[in-house]
Amino acid sequence: MRVNRREFGGLLGGALVGNALPALHAQPAGRSFGYCIIGLGRISMDHFMPGVLAGNGVRITGIVSGHRDKAERMAAKYGVPESSIYSYENCDAMRDNKEIDGVYVALPNSMHAEYTIRAAKAGKHVLCEKPMSTSVEDARAMIAACRAAGRKLMIAYRCQLEPTNLRAIELIRSGRLGVVQTIESGYGFNIRAGEWRLNRKLAGGGPLMDVGIYALNASRYLTGEEPKEIAAHSSVIDHDGRFNEVEENVGWTMTFPSGIVASCNTTYGAPMEGFYRVHGSKGVLHAEPAFAYEGIHLRAKFDDGDPIDDLESEHDPQQFRRQAEYFAGCVAKDQEPKMNGEEGLRDMELIARIYSACGIHL
Repeated sequence: MRVNRREFGGLLGGALVGNALPALHAQPAGRSFGYCIIGLGRISMDHFMPGVLAGNGVRITGIVSGHRDKAERMAAKYGVPESSIYSYENCDAMRDNKEIDGVYVALPNSMHAEYTIRAAKAGKHVLCEKPMSTSVEDARAMIAACRAAGRKLMIAYRCQLEPTNLRAIELIRSGRLGVVQTIESGYGFNIRAGEWRLNRKLAGGGPLMDVGIYALNASRYLTGEEPKEIAAHSSVIDHDGRFNEVEENVGWTMTFPSGIVASCNTTYGAPMEGFYRVHGSKGVLHAEPAFAYEGIHLRAKFDDGDPIDDLESEHDPQQFRRQAEYFAGCVAKDQEPKMNGEEGLRDMELIARIYSACGIHL
């Protein structure tokens, strides 16, 4: 489902996978990569923009917003000239702004496709928040638009660049856990009434689209495989008006070609800190929190060797800094991002299968 900017304003007013790990690239000296921020919300203002400010070889050079006053405040904070502030109606004019190399799309899910495609047609590279879109069809259209324009597309799977998650992958690949048998993963929270995420037209779905995608993507990058079988169930327990349009809970299992079984859950009805546990024949690995912006905690026990108990020391906005620098480096070196459009498409295809198993159709 798609929604335009006018509908969006009214609605708000009413209420990597594989064995290779991504290499980090720095932008070449003397030329900073300019990001135009499309959408001034919590994730862009509180996390991504501070990450760019802390980064090397990256800067904010444009802003797209429907709120001119907010855009002017952010522009003043990040040194963006007023001539590089755009509305949603005139943002295609960024094609003439040579200071903008790429965009960061931080809009509600159903708008990702439209503004990714518009940015690509304006000649800009695209870093788009997850989920990539709200349908498989839109995900494919985004890939096609960026390919036709010769622009790079990356989906913001920041955990695939985060050191603790990369260490977990390395421990599994090295054989320290022996033969992996099962994975459990989940993520959720008790959502407040009135959130845009409860509106199907904006969000495309419920917690599976929002935070369940972390458990889905983690199961894929931890195994390095694509699931072949999926079973799923959804439910609404709290009939308090919040879940008239989207599901409250989804649970699903995935069987991978190796035989590994992943059991995942997501909810909008209760606090559930993002986690995963990986059980192998020679040990167990547990990350909780696993997907947070900071403070990721990795523990592991092995039949032979000392246990691991590591609490990540880095603080926000380092994950977003790393993400911004990595994408800029891929553009500079003309390398395909590990978390490219095809990676986002694979998750969208799996989300569609999970919803279909629940009797829900995107």
